Amino acid sequence: MRIVSLLPSATEMVAALGLTDQLVGISHDCDYPSAIRARPVLSEAIVTTDLPSGLIETRIRGQVHKGKSVYHLDERQLAHLRPDLILTQELCSVCAPSYTLVQQAAKLLDAETKIVSLEPLGLFDILDNILLVGTLAGRTGQAEALVRDLRARIERVRSRAAGLSTPRVACIEWLDPLYVAGHWVPEMVEIAGGRDALGRPREPSFVITWEEFGAADPEAIIIMPCGFDVARTRQEVHLLTRRPGWNSLQAVRNERIYLTDASAYFNRPGPRIATGLEILAQILHPEVFPTELPSGAYEALDGPRSR
Repeated sequence: MRIVSLLPSATEMVAALGLTDQLVGISHDCDYPSAIRARPVLSEAIVTTDLPSGLIETRIRGQVHKGKSVYHLDERQLAHLRPDLILTQELCSVCAPSYTLVQQAAKLLDAETKIVSLEPLGLFDILDNILLVGTLAGRTGQAEALVRDLRARIERVRSRAAGLSTPRVACIEWLDPLYVAGHWVPEMVEIAGGRDALGRPREPSFVITWEEFGAADPEAIIIMPCGFDVARTRQEVHLLTRRPGWNSLQAVRNERIYLTDASAYFNRPGPRIATGLEILAQILHPEVFPTELPSGAYEALDGPRSR
């Protein structure tokens, strides 16, 4: 089977199912695992993550307002690759080329090409997507085994966090403007032993005013800007720390501000979301979750705390 993945999380699923050799094309955002990076890149975004957050938001909003995509898709190369299966999404207009855009490009393809849109809203929808990709690619057994392992990790966190104190948590998905994380993140916070003070489970992230954020006065703030790692987030954390009243927030007074590798462990609904859950558990209850985590997974604002 010849697979094209235009979604980083789907690329990670394909690789985790042992299908790397069948992956013939990827998106510009697909960067994990390293073995896939030599594949032909079929998309290009109108913005890159090296731009300031505010400028990224402005350019994307401008395109969406005009009814235009924020991605360019190489239709000719897509046709040349002759995929049997194309994996994409419609959940977020800024996360990957949309199903509609791919569908238009697929007019150049054989009518038998399957185009599948992955649309997880919650944590366990992600596991269902893995099973779906496994079924479509003829790797049902491998997908079921992977999901069993991921589910066991999730339930292990849930059981160990049961009965612990549940601090109020705010998860920030963008810095300018200020976005609160949604979809699977509030559910992850709850499983990890916290209470999401602002996020809405299974609903998109949304803009919040600084006054609303301050009124919530979270006990812990977890910063996970979409597409950013820890180092990139550190470059713009001043957009928070320079806001009026920052130092009076309970989380700041108690030094419970954390920067995460959001691109790897929170923004992408793929297999590494289980590691994201373990990161949250260690942040909220380090005495109970001393698990060894990947290097650079997160750090406290006042210094490295990653494992």
